Amino acid sequence: MFHGMCGAETFHQTAPSVSLCNMKAGVKVDGKKRVLLIGTGLIGGSIALAIRKETEAVVIGYDINNEQAEKAKQLSVIDKVATNFRKEAECAELIILASPVEETIKIMRELATYQLKENVLITDVGSTKRNIMNLANELWNGDITFIGGHPMAGSHKTGVESAKAHLLENAFYVLTPQPCTSYEKIEELKDLLKGTKANFLVLDAAEHDYIVGVVSHFPHIIASGLVTHVKKHANRNPFINILAAGGFRDITRIASSSPRMWKDIVLQNRDNLLDLLDDWIMEIRNMQSIIQTGNEHLIAGFFEEAKTYRDALPVRSKGAIPAYYDLYVDVIDQTGAIARITGLIAEQEIDITNLNIIEAREGLLGVLRVSFQTEADLSNARKILEQNGYKTY
Repeated sequence: MFHGMCGAETFHQTAPSVSLCNMKAGVKVDGKKRVLLIGTGLIGGSIALAIRKETEAVVIGYDINNEQAEKAKQLSVIDKVATNFRKEAECAELIILASPVEETIKIMRELATYQLKENVLITDVGSTKRNIMNLANELWNGDITFIGGHPMAGSHKTGVESAKAHLLENAFYVLTPQPCTSYEKIEELKDLLKGTKANFLVLDAAEHDYIVGVVSHFPHIIASGLVTHVKKHANRNPFINILAAGGFRDITRIASSSPRMWKDIVLQNRDNLLDLLDDWIMEIRNMQSIIQTGNEHLIAGFFEEAKTYRDALPVRSKGAIPAYYDLYVDVIDQTGAIARITGLIAEQEIDITNLNIIEAREGLLGVLRVSFQTEADLSNARKILEQNGYKTY
């Protein structure tokens, strides 16, 4: 995530007649490829860690929030903090724009005023691609290689302190090249990003936006709509809030995502989302008509069709919405019970992303839900807890 707003004045400097990069000494350090990471948050930081793990590269980080960049350096996510943005951009062989789409557009316009290296590769991590790619074509017209990117993974935590080299492992990583981009350039970017261990998928930008609109952006809108709908009824009956605290919170988890980020996404993918909302209105009317019939076979068929499709979806594949890896642990209402569970997990150096007490009544059995970042973390935690006598599921 890119921290803070960055208008054009943030980056603008008077353009000199020659590049600020020392072509003899400023391109590589000890023969290593020079990478500029713009935005030192969760995704950018995870990509940087993956690159440094598998590739001979020096990663220079820049963030409008300098404290975040310094934190990335302290955590060894990047090699150094950029002190001269323009110089680092003109020296870089790979530029990664790890910022929200609206900010990425501003940065691209500023980069277009710089004398970038002829062989530089520029990529981004935005979840919408059509506007980004249209702008890349307008700014560089193939003179500079811009390959859009969308790593379809994330975490329920934010910030560089949550970055992991394996965050994108087995996730789909969509690349959207310009029409004139060569196969060799696409393969070069894949090679630079090989440390992510992601599954690369090359798509047209418009196709990408339609697909993620269906499986990610639209569900986020519906989840937020469900929450708003329940809130309206909760104002009429206080028991609704109480009863919505369990399963309803689970099925609407994604509604807790960043409002600012989703505002940008909706504006960038507005046409697709409006079409999908029209389809959804028709689907709602269809469900309404099925229920109105009172026909038990039609009603059962509606639920059966949905269940069949949902159950056939890949179980272990990462999709466009980050998965939740939850472990449920039975606990007795005793002092220190939760601390003992989290202590056992911490001893194995397993990261916990969230804790939630599902049910706990005095003196009776309660359920603790422990959320993890990966399935491997969940499996390892379950093993150690069961070895210590805890019942998990």
